[in-house]
Amino acid sequence: MKEKADVIVFNTRVYTIDDHFSIKEAFAIKNGVFIKVGSSHSVLEQYDSEIKIDLKERYIFPGFIDAHCHFYRYALSLCRANLHNTNSFDEVLERLVEFKKQNQSEWILGRGWDQSIWKTTRISYKKKLDLLFPNNPVFLQRVDGHAVIVNSEALNRAGISKKTIIQGGKIEMNNGEMTGVLIDNAAETVRKIIPVPSTSKIKTILKEAETRFLASGLTSICDAGLQASTIEIIDEMHKTNELKIRLYAILEDISNNIEEFIRKGKYKTNRLNVRSIKLFIDGAMGSRGAYLLKPYNDDPDNSGIMVKDYEYLKKKCELAADKDFQVCAHAIGDAAVRLVLNVYGEFLSHKNDKRWRIEHSQLVHPDDFSLFGKYNIIPSVQTSHLLFDMAWIKDRIGTERLKYAYAYKYLLNQNGWLVNGSDFPFGELDPLLGFYAAISRKGFNEKLEQSMQHDQTLTRVEAIKAMTIWAAKSFFEENEKGSIEAGKYADFVVLDKDLMKINENEIQNIKICSTYIAGKEVYSN
Repeated sequence: MKEKADVIVFNTRVYTIDDHFSIKEAFAIKNGVFIKVGSSHSVLEQYDSEIKIDLKERYIFPGFIDAHCHFYRYALSLCRANLHNTNSFDEVLERLVEFKKQNQSEWILGRGWDQSIWKTTRISYKKKLDLLFPNNPVFLQRVDGHAVIVNSEALNRAGISKKTIIQGGKIEMNNGEMTGVLIDNAAETVRKIIPVPSTSKIKTILKEAETRFLASGLTSICDAGLQASTIEIIDEMHKTNELKIRLYAILEDISNNIEEFIRKGKYKTNRLNVRSIKLFIDGAMGSRGAYLLKPYNDDPDNSGIMVKDYEYLKKKCELAADKDFQVCAHAIGDAAVRLVLNVYGEFLSHKNDKRWRIEHSQLVHPDDFSLFGKYNIIPSVQTSHLLFDMAWIKDRIGTERLKYAYAYKYLLNQNGWLVNGSDFPFGELDPLLGFYAAISRKGFNEKLEQSMQHDQTLTRVEAIKAMTIWAAKSFFEENEKGSIEAGKYADFVVLDKDLMKINENEIQNIKICSTYIAGKEVYSN
């Protein structure tokens, strides 16, 4: 007599992403877990189910995992002015005026501007905002989240004047006056006084955001910087089944988080995992805040911003090491990466399984790559950033340093693995875009010969592992998910084309047919 399963999927091509990168035809699911993976004949011979799904001419992969994103901030962005792809600050103003007509909140919030595509920069943005919005505080985040444009009302409420000095931040000046641009900790000074939405509003926007994640094939995400209060809401929504997506939460480096989670110890459910702390070391390349060993080529008096120093980083690493918490440090510039590598090295032996990560690692000095391998440090990269940065990165750092920027293959070779995320909303919410960037290193509309440092591309096998099993491993969850194997959560995604064989220029046309979490369909197209 055949054994009972809840669901049987057969007659398809299943990329298991197991140790042998096996390709199978079918699997059976019971109680939200894969119980058998094999040929259609073997699965149907052993199991029976009322739900049998024939997926001929479809391609199945483990559910995609975003190893570095910002779930809550993405949710917040859904109720803010969308400033992406604006070609001038005047276009930003036009969008803000329209946004204000449809939103009556006191604060005017927006995100997504990128001055690198504007013809005119370093103007007094503040003055223009003041004319349109004299009484409403305005807070507009750059596409990378590390710089903002604000008006006088926002500056006044935050207590910032042109004489203010903020450690780890910058107040941009022009002819002795503030332009309205704030970078890193200066931007944070304003951000922390923006009113927090109500719990009911947070739940609404989180659910709306989740629908978009599931539609992109994501079944697990890592939020790289959450507060305890938000984690508690997410945990409650998981328990009431209002949220289905699995979440690995990296704690923001604030006192409340340390008291609520780190000192109390790790917290784990089948959907939520809290065992990691986020540290910020520098800013971003786009806003010239990434901390460099030598000045920027296009700003020779500027080497970026060190947001936190050696002593601070060491103190936090001591706390994390004592509580066996993972450390995930944001470091983009080569000076920031070197600082983190050296501090990590004081706490990590050569053969350790702490899985401490460096988020971004966009520019690494050639002398420092080996330290990733020496201390078993995980590079957590965002390959899709390259597609947007390649238009200006050479101007920022010059030809010589460019050889070691976005150096995914060099990083991969240190330990034999790395993880890939999108960094949304600072990047695009599209796992397939990250896959494409990893294997091509060129824009969708660029000619192949314009590919940037093609020797640093990843293979398709490496790229898919970085967004499935390796991402799960960086969460300490490789025995639970990240591959299609008996005993693991039945999280998977169904595609209409074969991601491993299709021409790279056609990847953008792949359709997510459906997404499953714990064996249940949570999205269908």
